[in-house]
Amino acid sequence: MRIRVKPARPSAAGGTLYLVATPIGNLQDITQRALDTLSQVNAVAAEDTRHTRRMLETLGIQAAVLSLFEHNERARIPGLIRRLEAGESIAVVTDSGSPTVADPGYRLVRAAVEAGITVASVPGPSAVIAALQVSGLPTDAFTFVGFLPVRRGPRRRRLEELSPRRETIVAFESPHRIDEALADLEEIWGERPIALARELTKAFEEVLRGPARDVRERLTAERRRGEMVLVLSGVGRAARAARSTETT
Repeated sequence: MRIRVKPARPSAAGGTLYLVATPIGNLQDITQRALDTLSQVNAVAAEDTRHTRRMLETLGIQAAVLSLFEHNERARIPGLIRRLEAGESIAVVTDSGSPTVADPGYRLVRAAVEAGITVASVPGPSAVIAALQVSGLPTDAFTFVGFLPVRRGPRRRRLEELSPRRETIVAFESPHRIDEALADLEEIWGERPIALARELTKAFEEVLRGPARDVRERLTAERRRGEMVLVLSGVGRAARAARSTETT
């Protein structure tokens, strides 16, 4: 669906660094404030310029897009800070969701703060919060740990470090490694419940819940696609949540 927005015009809030959340799958989740901001800034700094240009084109927004990703962030920062100090406004976006959450951008934010530049959040979709909401696990205390380590040894050590924690744990995982991660969870997490959310907000959104063993058995080859978010119960929290459900 094409969303019509006002034509781009000079920003009245020059010298501001905007952190703009974008949809994690469903383009209709874009907020009006995000549309207005992306239409008005002088430039959009994007993790993947091709992806962002396609999104902006679909939204009917014309904007100058420049790359800002892990391997060029340090080199980009001085030039971006100079532009911000000169009164320009710049929006930072990631491929999907909220920028700086397991994505580049925090170094630029830190540099902007040190330079006395206004930094503003334009909040919106977040895979972390969406997965947590639908997990069925306690949400009053949680820790987001980003992506699990790629190699088996470091991944197992990380999971063993997290296993005694009492709060809910949220982690990202690649579809190419999800089976290995679930196998590790089966050994380390045992019968404690987890949730695996995939393709959130998209047509084939799915949430698999239960012990890691059960989730792994139900995750067929066809399901090992798309973005994956793991939500893991903390020690003793799942039982407390179950008792709470029974008494309500």
